[in-house]
Amino acid sequence: MVERAVGPGREWLFKRNCSISPQQLMQVYGLLCAVSLAISVFFTIRGAWYILGFSIVELAAVAYAFIYYARHARDREYIALEDDRLFVEIVQAEKVRQFRLMRRQTAIRLVARTRLIGLESAGLCVEVGRFLTEAKRREFMRELRREVRMTSTPVN
Repeated sequence: MVERAVGPGREWLFKRNCSISPQQLMQVYGLLCAVSLAISVFFTIRGAWYILGFSIVELAAVAYAFIYYARHARDREYIALEDDRLFVEIVQAEKVRQFRLMRRQTAIRLVARTRLIGLESAGLCVEVGRFLTEAKRREFMRELRREVRMTSTPVN
């Protein structure tokens, strides 16, 4: 959880804890392909041609998993409290969704079905907290409720 105070408002950034970048993942996959194909070609030359087929199926399955990981490696949730608005940006698999909720009319509750934090305003419900542990989610929910209730001080 990354939190920053910004001018009159506050902002939070939640993102995945990725231990390997998509570029590093491609390097690992290339090495895995080279080793797997070298072993399977060795056995194919010796007459066990079906090993090559299994190797290709294995590498295709691993490629699918790596592509899925790489698409979601940069997923994040950005929440900013601006004067009378609550701004939420959710990035999932490179798809960006943005929401602007009325600060004073936003209900903040735990969604029982998903165990995420629901921000509800004017019939719109946005769920956040995907990248937080249960304890951090509850802590953030308390903090957000407190911040939403605070009145912004007028500028003289």
